[in-house]
Amino acid sequence: MLFCHSQPEHYWPTPAEHYQNPHSTIYREPMQLPFLKQEDQPLFVPLCPAFQCILYAPSSPAIKLYEETLTYLNQGQSYEIRLLSNWKGIGDLSEGRRLLRSVVRVVFHDRRLQYSERQQLESWQLNHPGDRILDLDVPLSVGVTDPLVNPNTLNTIEFLWDPSKRTSVFIQVNCISTEFTQRKNGGEKGAPFRVQVDTYKGDAHGGFTEHLYSCSCQVKVFKPKGADRKQKTDREKVEKRSALEREKYQPDSETTVLTECIPWPDIEAPRSPPSTFRMPTPERVCASPVCASDSSTECSGESLSPSSSISETQQWLVRNRFSNYCRTFSNFTGADLLKFSRKDLTQICGVADGIRLAHSLNARSVRPRLTLYITTDTPEKKITDDTNQTVYQELYLEEITAAELTTKVADLFSIPANHIQQISRTGPHGIHILLSDTVGAHVLLYLVGLLICLMYSTDISLMYGTWYRTSVLLPMTINSM
Repeated sequence: MLFCHSQPEHYWPTPAEHYQNPHSTIYREPMQLPFLKQEDQPLFVPLCPAFQCILYAPSSPAIKLYEETLTYLNQGQSYEIRLLSNWKGIGDLSEGRRLLRSVVRVVFHDRRLQYSERQQLESWQLNHPGDRILDLDVPLSVGVTDPLVNPNTLNTIEFLWDPSKRTSVFIQVNCISTEFTQRKNGGEKGAPFRVQVDTYKGDAHGGFTEHLYSCSCQVKVFKPKGADRKQKTDREKVEKRSALEREKYQPDSETTVLTECIPWPDIEAPRSPPSTFRMPTPERVCASPVCASDSSTECSGESLSPSSSISETQQWLVRNRFSNYCRTFSNFTGADLLKFSRKDLTQICGVADGIRLAHSLNARSVRPRLTLYITTDTPEKKITDDTNQTVYQELYLEEITAAELTTKVADLFSIPANHIQQISRTGPHGIHILLSDTVGAHVLLYLVGLLICLMYSTDISLMYGTWYRTSVLLPMTINSM
């Protein structure tokens, strides 16, 4: 006895149907009779992720199935990133701790550019002063609280949001992909970027250090309207192929789902308010050789010794404004760092920072513009006492002004600077010409004599020498009042 029905036949696919190819022959299994009791077949239900980020920009149709999606963006155009949450842990948090911190950044996709990312961004900043690589369009964003744009990081924005409410953030990418490729005669292939979102949970101390979720997608940025033209070109390119070849490409999609990835290593620090974003203040660095003679104790702490441990090396890098390379040299001792040549350091840190780091490791000080040699012995004493050789003290000038000379002389002889009444030079027929800041630099470079009027009865002799790497000594006599 048969029962007929008008419903279409339903059957479970065989393993051969899961992996079909044009040359295989697939046979159906016999249809199960409807009056027989069928066991419930296990259905595969995909797990709903706790977090999901969707970029509202169409992905390229010219990407094959096994490749990562690629999305084209227009320079300066606002694009929405919608943050979806199915996180069950929100129920365990109090009302004040439900906010999450998310950091959005644009980074390089190519590993070669990742190694030189800092130098690439600095070069872009020099060509675009006052601009940012990544901006946050606050008026269009929804559910975003306390947005923070750090002026020291051009490619990063961060904000707080409530996962129980609708949240959409609009971003603008202001650089184009061809700005980071070698210039040719046209037809440059732009460097791909990655838009990455990292989300953190708050703790009892008010910081956001516990990582929850990270996702990213690959993008290329074109000049205005360029992304639309590229999207149209890719679509026409795929449509020209045969139906069999078109099956190898990903279907068109008006949105791009960011795929889960590992967190970015530089964003694990707790969130700080905008007022606390400042560069680390290093201790005073010796700017001239006079520092070595007057402040040897202070300057000795700035040098890196071969016996310095890993922690001491890290502290030295921070004090000398190399904190950006603490992660690069995280396992290096002082001896390891001192073994690097200048060429090695420029390859690791770039030309500018590499040369500066090499000079800091070698404790190379800045050459002063003018060096003066001063003694308290008078010329009469030199004539009467030829047995003892006159001893001069060095005085270094950087700005070559009368005010600087007054301060340096006062420090050298341990007298108050306000006790020096005036500085004058010896003119024709022994007249005294007042030396001021206006003519100080010009006169000191062609110095023939100085008169320092002190409230002390001390005779000072001065010799001029070493200006701009010259070594000319001109004897001069300074009479005191």
